[in-house]
Amino acid sequence: MTLLQIAALLIVLAGAFGAVNYLFLRLPSSIGILVVSLVASLAILLADLTFPELGMADEVRGIVTGIEFSDTLLEGMLGLLLFAGALHVKLGDLREEWPVVVLMATMGVALSTLIVGLGFSFATGMPLMVALVFGALISPTDPVAVLGVLRDADLPKSLETKIAGESLFNDGVGYVVFLVLVGLAFEASGHGGAGGTGTGGEESALAGAALLFAQEALGGAALGVALGWLVFRVMRRIDDYSLEVLLTLGLAFGGYELAVALHVSAPIMAVCAGLLIGDVGARHGMSEETRRYVEAFWKLVDEILNAVLFLMIGFEVFAVAFSGDWLTTGLLAILLALVARFAAVAVPVTLLRPFRSFDTGVVRIMTWGGLKGGISVALALSLPTSEWTPTILTATYMVVVFSIIVQGLTVAPLARRVGRAPHMV
Repeated sequence: MTLLQIAALLIVLAGAFGAVNYLFLRLPSSIGILVVSLVASLAILLADLTFPELGMADEVRGIVTGIEFSDTLLEGMLGLLLFAGALHVKLGDLREEWPVVVLMATMGVALSTLIVGLGFSFATGMPLMVALVFGALISPTDPVAVLGVLRDADLPKSLETKIAGESLFNDGVGYVVFLVLVGLAFEASGHGGAGGTGTGGEESALAGAALLFAQEALGGAALGVALGWLVFRVMRRIDDYSLEVLLTLGLAFGGYELAVALHVSAPIMAVCAGLLIGDVGARHGMSEETRRYVEAFWKLVDEILNAVLFLMIGFEVFAVAFSGDWLTTGLLAILLALVARFAAVAVPVTLLRPFRSFDTGVVRIMTWGGLKGGISVALALSLPTSEWTPTILTATYMVVVFSIIVQGLTVAPLARRVGRAPHMV
């Protein structure tokens, strides 16, 4: 199939499954589309087992694997989704919550990676470095899913800002940590012999990893701010809403690809550029009419891409090789991901509690609301082929599906219930 045919098929299916959800299931839009697409996928697999001569599963699997989910998300959709999400977060609100956001997006990601990696390595016998790679790819939360399901939860503004800011930034940080660990794992496999690497080699690898992290994270932030400021200055001189919408689209698309070409973090670039345009740009560089059109345009982009993304996640079941003790592996991964998420939230909150107050139920809401999403599946699919790749992909897929469906459908009621209990933290 051509790229245009694939895009058309995805749009048609997203619309059709969205309509099925709206008319019959009445679930939140993204979750409903995921549920319908997953049910459709399982129905095709069941039909293939019943009537193998039809070859339906193989044909669908060929289409799904031909889409290149990892490249489609990481090099296309992710930048637009992060930019759209960042547009709605105000710098003033984020400034008040920055200690929590920074600690959760850095220390929290590191703790989560370590807990999942150590637990998975101990339980499955997976090499520690490979298990840490799995920990890194499963640690980021999905800002689109999180904000979507909490939209109707009526949370305090400060808690909304913590959730939004942490979700936006830990995507970028988690991606950088993943790249660093994959690089270290590659070095270990490339030089590991009877005697292993020497101390000098280990120090060189760690120094290279630290340099890569600084280059990716700081470089992405600097590029996002620079490009966002440049576009803002241009928009101040223009009063044409259609052209200004086009400029923001060019910033999101072009800036993301430029970040990839410069080997800096494209997700962090998209977040920083979106924050600047959504706050400074909206207040000082846009007319009221332009603000309405920019917000409406990016909300529509967000909704469409989100629908397509969750549709693709549902169909990625065809790319997962469920075999052996996949159920045990998946349940273990889900448990580890929840424990790691609790630590990623509770430790920063505990460290900061003597210096600032927190909203009721912040630890429980942010733990259960730390939904995993497409970026985890995309990173798992981008791993080089090895004996452990199928295990990682299966575990990742089960964590993501559980997170979106089970946690996604229960986190808003939990937030409302916990939020009404002032004695709870």
